[in-house]
Amino acid sequence: MDLVRFETRGPVALLTLNRPKALNPLDTATLDSLEAAFRRIAADPDVGALVLTGEGRAFAAGADIAEMRSQQPIEAQKFSQLGHRVFGMLEELTISTLAAVNGHALGGGCELALACDWIYASNKAQFGQPEVKLGLIPGFGGTSRLVRRVGVAWAKELVLSGDPIDAGTALRIGLVNRLFEPDALLDAALAAAEAVAARAPLAVALAKRVIQEGQGADLHVAHGLEQAAFGTIASTQDRAEGMDAFLEKRDAKFQGR
Repeated sequence: MDLVRFETRGPVALLTLNRPKALNPLDTATLDSLEAAFRRIAADPDVGALVLTGEGRAFAAGADIAEMRSQQPIEAQKFSQLGHRVFGMLEELTISTLAAVNGHALGGGCELALACDWIYASNKAQFGQPEVKLGLIPGFGGTSRLVRRVGVAWAKELVLSGDPIDAGTALRIGLVNRLFEPDALLDAALAAAEAVAARAPLAVALAKRVIQEGQGADLHVAHGLEQAAFGTIASTQDRAEGMDAFLEKRDAKFQGR
């Protein structure tokens, strides 16, 4: 059985965490499988967007506690570094990435969703960073990406209390973009991914990079990044095609050039 199931739906790659009986834990083997999948996607020019979800009743219920229990400090640091490297690869993909959170997204599972560009969720989903209840802290980016997604106050409540929040609260604080009935979630995520995959790929990649690099920058620096990118995109064939198609009232045919 594949720990991470890889499928393609037209221009969309669909990755499914596939240990449903164990609630899709993020152990070393699963992280390695995710890393291999992200490398495959990054190298495939036919993939225009990614949807990441979980099999069964959980998206991912966190890292594998049984594996972590025996880790000494150096091993624990290396495990954290592995998670950061893999989630960093996801975050740095030039295509749009969407988490379809079908159930529990706790600990590393919440951190995995946070590494995606945006999150759609079932109205039955739960989110949380329960590590302090185990004498731990988040180790896969929860103390940084969560702050950037929902702000310092909510990040502190989630991390320091360790208590989960329901899907409605996650929507209200901006952790989740949209909620769906469980049976409608995956179709909605795939439709959104297919739509964004039809956009100009160079423009999507550049806009994504400017947003991510501008988050931690001074406002004037962020504006400078945008201005430079706006000039760069003017040199592409896709920009000419997109504007011509608009003026000619037809659908654009982007080539990624």
